[in-house]
Amino acid sequence: MPLRFLVDESCDYIVVQALRQAGHDVLAVVESLRGAEDQKVAEYAWREKRIVITEDKDFGRLVYAQRQAQTGVVLVRFPASRRADLCPALLSLIQRYENQLAGTFVVLQPERVRFRKLPE
Repeated sequence: MPLRFLVDESCDYIVVQALRQAGHDVLAVVESLRGAEDQKVAEYAWREKRIVITEDKDFGRLVYAQRQAQTGVVLVRFPASRRADLCPALLSLIQRYENQLAGTFVVLQPERVRFRKLPE
């Protein structure tokens, strides 16, 4: 079953394309919520039961400090020198851990993945 994602404006559009090509249900902030503040993006993702994919570390603050409810968050941290590895790593993460992404804050880095349960 395809997962439902909301890709933040901070991510390259190639992420949206790769997820769609893989058959996932993907909304892009740049297409439907352009310019929305992080709080609005987070609220929309929660209402629509979508996992946020972002490169914006502020989502950690929203989730943990401000207790903003979320379906799930994948924070992507890839340096410019490793950008070519981003989409393959993200697709691999989703394929391998698809049943564990909901309810989790994931930090995806080259050769490293960290999972932390979302606050209730």
